[in-house]
Amino acid sequence: MSKTQNVSTRVVLLVFMLGTFSVGMTEYVVTGLLTQFASDLHVEVSTTGLLLSAYAISVAVFGPILRIVTLKYSAKPLLVGLMAIFVISNIIAATAPTFEVLLLSRLFSASMHAPFFGLCMTIGVNISPPHRRTAAIAAVQGGLTIAVMLGVPFGSLLGGMLDWRFVFWLMVVLGALTLIGLIFVTPNMKAMEAPQLKKELSMFKNKNVFMVLAIIVFGFSGVFTAYTFMEPMIREFAGFEVIGITVALLCFGTGAVMGNFVSGGIREDRLTESLMISLGILAAVLLLFTFSLQYAPLVFVVTFLFGAGTFGTTPILNSKIIIAATEAPLLAGTVAASVFNLANFIGATLGTLLLDGGLTYTAITMIAAGMIVFGLILAYVTHLVEDKSVFQRFGEGETEVHE
Repeated sequence: MSKTQNVSTRVVLLVFMLGTFSVGMTEYVVTGLLTQFASDLHVEVSTTGLLLSAYAISVAVFGPILRIVTLKYSAKPLLVGLMAIFVISNIIAATAPTFEVLLLSRLFSASMHAPFFGLCMTIGVNISPPHRRTAAIAAVQGGLTIAVMLGVPFGSLLGGMLDWRFVFWLMVVLGALTLIGLIFVTPNMKAMEAPQLKKELSMFKNKNVFMVLAIIVFGFSGVFTAYTFMEPMIREFAGFEVIGITVALLCFGTGAVMGNFVSGGIREDRLTESLMISLGILAAVLLLFTFSLQYAPLVFVVTFLFGAGTFGTTPILNSKIIIAATEAPLLAGTVAASVFNLANFIGATLGTLLLDGGLTYTAITMIAAGMIVFGLILAYVTHLVEDKSVFQRFGEGETEVHE
């Protein structure tokens, strides 16, 4: 690949990152605005939690459906159309007169989340040289991690200083900039053959893919069981107030960004081994989490490690699905993005049920760690049964993901 092509690839990935940053910020920024929603739209704070859970389950359910319906569309016009949905949904949110309209806008926005991430990852892989394919997936995912690190705290601050509606207008601006970028830089990629839905859906019979999906749903969901209550845990065990909590969350975000891009450098044939290491680190961090929070200097270390382990694992799992699903080049990326939101929903719901059932935060983190250990066991089984030749060929450029 020439220098010009390299520059072009970087520009495309940069626009994709802006898009995933915007979508990721829209998903998570509401966590810092729930009280404002409740006050302004006259609902209970507990009710506003639907803005998070409904979004996550909608991504998991409606994302794949939308992608299946649009299989025959080329990547570029589809990406542009999906970002147009994002812009419109945030305009609706910014002008929502009632909570029901705001919730509807979240469902509308969630429908484009998984297909957008999936298409960006697929195109990123296709335009990158073989040794940079995992890095391309990490770059697309990087927009989300930067949103967790910087976008969410900034959005919460903006909403607190001005009004929550300004946050959604900011999303409209970012979405419009992404939309313009997509129009000018997204390559026109044609499908190598006519899409076949039956063939695409056969990915769920692929043992390599099935095992990774199981790891995410039954193991990685443990991350969200603990992450959902990270802020109140820091407050209770460390005794931190606003500044201390903000710094701790910034440490989590910093670890997330670093873990994400470090994972981008992993060779394709070493993904499963690296996954087992990441899951092992995550399990250890959660086992020690509440005990570490009792010592102020360790709060920033353990939150950094939590972020690095969480978002260092995500690109590995995404890469394994996209690489393994050779029969589903159009659907694999969307399924990968959707299943993480399913894990988010499962983990957050389980954590809430456990807390409502009277369990302590320590018990919840122990259960979360146990779930991740189960994911680690599944990863080891995957290491024993998967077809490793697929990953070796992919890393050598012999296998391509066509869009």
